[in-house]
Order: sequence, then C-alpha cells, then structure tokens
Amino acid sequence: MTQYLMNTYARLPVALVKGRGAWVWDVDGKSYLDMVSGIAVCSLGHCHPDVVKAVSEQAENLFHCSNLYRIPQQEQLAELIVNNAFDGRVFFCNSGAEANEAAIKLSRRYCNERKQGAAKIIAMEGSFHGRTLATVAATGQAKFRQGFDPIPSGFEIVPYGNVDALIDAIDEETGAIMLEPIQGESGVHVPPEGYLRQVRKICDEHGLLLILDEVQTGMARTGRFFAYMYEGAEPDIMTMAKALANGFPVGAMVAKPFVADAFTPGSHASTFGGNPLAMSAGIATISTIVKDNIVEKSLQQGMYLMHGLDELKEVHPCIQEVRGKGLMVGVDFDTDISSFPVDGLGKGILLNVIKGRILRLVPPLIISSREIDQAIEMIDDILKDNGL
Repeated sequence: MTQYLMNTYARLPVALVKGRGAWVWDVDGKSYLDMVSGIAVCSLGHCHPDVVKAVSEQAENLFHCSNLYRIPQQEQLAELIVNNAFDGRVFFCNSGAEANEAAIKLSRRYCNERKQGAAKIIAMEGSFHGRTLATVAATGQAKFRQGFDPIPSGFEIVPYGNVDALIDAIDEETGAIMLEPIQGESGVHVPPEGYLRQVRKICDEHGLLLILDEVQTGMARTGRFFAYMYEGAEPDIMTMAKALANGFPVGAMVAKPFVADAFTPGSHASTFGGNPLAMSAGIATISTIVKDNIVEKSLQQGMYLMHGLDELKEVHPCIQEVRGKGLMVGVDFDTDISSFPVDGLGKGILLNVIKGRILRLVPPLIISSREIDQAIEMIDDILKDNGL
C-alpha cells in the first residue's frame, strides 16, 4: 500500500501497531525495546494511562472550536509551562517547525518595531530547526536546503560553541541569536561548559534576543525540565514540541512579556493550534512529569545508560565517544553503523543512526535500569555480529 504515499522516508521493514511503556509490538506480535520513542517524543512511554485518560475524556466533550474563543485548557497548559520555565506568554501550534517559525516571526516583528529593522538572526552550524522554508534557512546543515532555492534571507550561520565566531558575526543588522542547548539531529552535540551563559551575556551586551530551540531538549529529556537550566541562561523566546503531549501533535512558543507584546490580534495564528484535545494531552503530560519526578529519573537513568555505554566502549574500540545529558545520548563510532536500525529489528530493539556513524539513544524517560541493561546487551550483540 506504500504506493499511495510520497517517498519522503526511508522506512524500516516493520509496521508497529501497539505500544506500552518502553516497548512496542509489530503486526506479527513481535516486541521491541524502544530506544527512539518516536524521536524523543513519547517521554512518558507509549500509551501512558494518565495521558490516555485525559485524551479519552476530552474526546467525549470537544475536539476543536477555534481560537476565536477562549479555550480554558490552553490557559491551564500555558500556566504549567510558564511555572516550569520563566515568566512569559505562550503561543500554541502543532509542531516544532511551527513553533520555530513563530519564534522567527516574533523576533522579526519585535526587531522591526523596536530595533529599526535590525532583524538578522545568527544561527549555528549543525543545527536543525524544522522543514518550513524559514526554519530550513535557520538550519545550519546544507543538505536540508538543497533543491529548495530561493531560500529566505536574513540568517547568518556560525560554528556552534565558538564564542569568538559569534561575536565577529554581530553587526548593526543583527537582532537575535538562535540555537539549540544541545544539538540533536546532527548527532547529540553538547556545547562547551559555560557557552550558553556566554551567549546570554553577549545578547545582553548587544541588545539582542536569545531564541532557544528546546523542541528536542525540553520536557525533562536532559535531566532538567529545560536544558537551558543547566547554566541559568534564560532565553527571551523558547520553543518546544516533541514530548510536550507525549505523542499528540503539539508545539509551543513562550516569550518574555516585553517580546510577546510584539504579537497582536491578527499578526500570527494557527487554526488547529491549542485545540482542547491537544491541550488535554499536554496538561496530563506536564502534570505527570511533575508528579512522578520524571526530571530526576531522566537524570539518574541517563547517567546509568552512559555508564553502561562507557563500559561497552572499553570492549569495543570502534566507539569513539559517548556524550549527552540525561536520556539524550549520542554514541560516536569510527566506522559505518548504518545497518544498526535493521540489525536491531532482529534483536528486538529500535535504534536510530545519524550520519551513518552516530547512534542516537532517546528512550522513554520512564525506562527502567533493567531495560537499559537489556538495551546495552542487545547493542553489544549487534557489535559482535558485525565484527566490531
């Protein structure tokens, strides 16, 4: 039946039909330990009962009504986000790309109104901000821009983690700096310690907005509710999506009030953004993260996973580096490991490989130590089977 689909994904030969906790099952009933979680989406595991209950109950009352009216669930979720981040105002949409698109638009509108048009955004090499034309323009990976010219202007790309290069790029046209606290799609790259604090200081000294893309790092993934909290580098604009509703499509942008005021009725919108069904999933997700102390669990289980991988590194010299924070982990190899996702299916584990040599592990944050041990054992088996 795939002949009816556009050829935009290199899909693995498996059809998943059921999930519970850190496990999924295919159409034939075979189980797989999920170390991908929908690419850092199902942080509470698959079909978490609190989220299922919230969505089911809301579905019996109201799916959608439009942002022409007050939506109480929006107000409740926005309060939860602000209470776990910083004082701000929230705009809801449906994805990380939409959230970043909104952040770019808000930044430009603010800069055009308050900075006499100095609206250029400095972004980072290796970044990934989405698939819309503006977010592709802000993405520091040329492969995502190929074939889509003309690409929108107004962005300058500098090396990630390099403060001197960042300062050199600032001129009278600069309005904002946009980056990920940890780069996910390019291989789980963690910047040098103190980098985010330095960027925040540079923004303050030059009167620039700091935009943080926490689409992948947010919602307890890194062992903090948001990754910027490791250095206290509070942004002016922040985006989130992926794990915000544990698999239900939700994106959000939060901005400090002085920036948020640049948006007025009619300046930006989203038909489906913030509908009652999505908001109910988000409320249940954040409430569960807080109630079940998922932030601390992510931190502790992340250290446990990285310790196990470091031990694996001692046995398999092809592993060059294990890096990350919390349960956002990258394993760098000195050889091609493109076959690992398919190899993993045979072992009963879902794996994700970036650039042919980086294993990205972003399992559900509720994963147990025993399940982590199982994952390490299966990865070890795959390495041995490949003579590595």
